[in-house]
Amino acid sequence: MITGVPEGWPTDEAAARAVQDALRDRVVRDETGPAPGTGTVTGIDVAYDDARDLVAAAAVVLDAATLDVVEEATAVGRVAFPYVPGLLAFREIPAVLGALKALRTDPGLVVCDGYGLAHPRRFGLASHLGVLTGLPTMGVAKNPFAFEHGSLGQERGSAVALRDGDEEVGRALRTRDGVKPVYVSVGHRVSLAGVCAHTLALTPAYRLPETTRRADRLCRDALIDLSARP
Repeated sequence: MITGVPEGWPTDEAAARAVQDALRDRVVRDETGPAPGTGTVTGIDVAYDDARDLVAAAAVVLDAATLDVVEEATAVGRVAFPYVPGLLAFREIPAVLGALKALRTDPGLVVCDGYGLAHPRRFGLASHLGVLTGLPTMGVAKNPFAFEHGSLGQERGSAVALRDGDEEVGRALRTRDGVKPVYVSVGHRVSLAGVCAHTLALTPAYRLPETTRRADRLCRDALIDLSARP
């Protein structure tokens, strides 16, 4: 699917920050979200073709109990916003929305390769996408963005708070014994405890969730397929 940039999409930093300010208070933090291992869970990820200024988004729906693939969809479009730390969602969301729109299956919980509340402005990709779609969303990032954490146990399931002063904005979570943790945060309509439980349910064999691993592969394949076209 080829997708465009929505009408009125921000084109500069000031406009993008104004959107974040307008939408941030709509994040729902008092719902627990679906139980791990129930329904469907959808991974989203994006890949860039910098030479052609293109971004490919993938949405991969898994059965939450078996982690089998239920459905896949991709969307490719122009990069929607310049690179600005803290505003990456504005580059990616138009293509991500295109991939989600192409699905016939209910996405269920959406797992983003990035941040939700663990963001300097408390409105990373997972929160932004959740507010726009109404879907429960969570962020699982490979690296911490702007927050420090204390010492973390080496065993799978060990967790420690990511803090901004006295506020807990997410957690560093060990998904494999002795392996670097992932950094999880609430996006929209799911609790932090639920985010941790879902992340562990989605990592039976690898550090990163199966949702992220499969969406990463699919969006990269979409760019390769596009490059092969005459």
